[in-house]
Amino acid sequence: MPPDPSLHQRRRPLTEAELHTIPWLARIEPDERARAAAALRVVEARAGDLVCRVGRPATYWFGVLSGLLKMSSDTPQGQTMTFTGLPPGGWFGEGTAMKREPYRYNVQALRTSLVAGLPVDTFHWLLDHSIGFNRFVMNQLNERLGQFIAAREIDRISNPELRVARSLAILFNPVLYPGVGAVLRTTQQELAYLVGLSRQRVNEALAALQAQGVIRVEYGGVRVLDLEALRGGALAGQ
Repeated sequence: MPPDPSLHQRRRPLTEAELHTIPWLARIEPDERARAAAALRVVEARAGDLVCRVGRPATYWFGVLSGLLKMSSDTPQGQTMTFTGLPPGGWFGEGTAMKREPYRYNVQALRTSLVAGLPVDTFHWLLDHSIGFNRFVMNQLNERLGQFIAAREIDRISNPELRVARSLAILFNPVLYPGVGAVLRTTQQELAYLVGLSRQRVNEALAALQAQGVIRVEYGGVRVLDLEALRGGALAGQ
């Protein structure tokens, strides 16, 4: 039986509808958009597929059109350290693409996900020619810095409720993840992978947050009712 084709072999051009979901395309000039659209490719990553692997050269700048990914790395002790989740609308790896260096992290699909990729050469061409693209990338880098500072703070939180609240707040960042909206499509097991807690602890924390009126657990996802409370406002038991 022949092996399944790789992600690279399964890639295809984007449809017009898929192109309309990419936030930065609307911020660049028509000729720049035409060049980027012709170079962009998309692939359906299945749960468990690695989109990026530690040590591999950066060939694309990636974005999530649908689904959910996890960015992580493995410690020398064999433990997995999760940096962040990557929900719809999120583009990631701009720093690695700019430096053309090997990936220092793994990015894995937690569920079936549509992942778009812009070739690194086209990424650099846009940096050299497009003011709108540069502004988008600079804003991404600034937001990403704040995200990773918040992630380091979350690592020091022992209270499961607060840990889940702050982790959810990161995933609802409207700048980094404009495709999420008010509802994050995820399961409690996927949240457990991202937060670094057991599914039972995540379930208990979600129930407590729902009781406080800051979220609502719905079929297939979590709806945020008070984002500021998740980010750093007062929570009961804090």
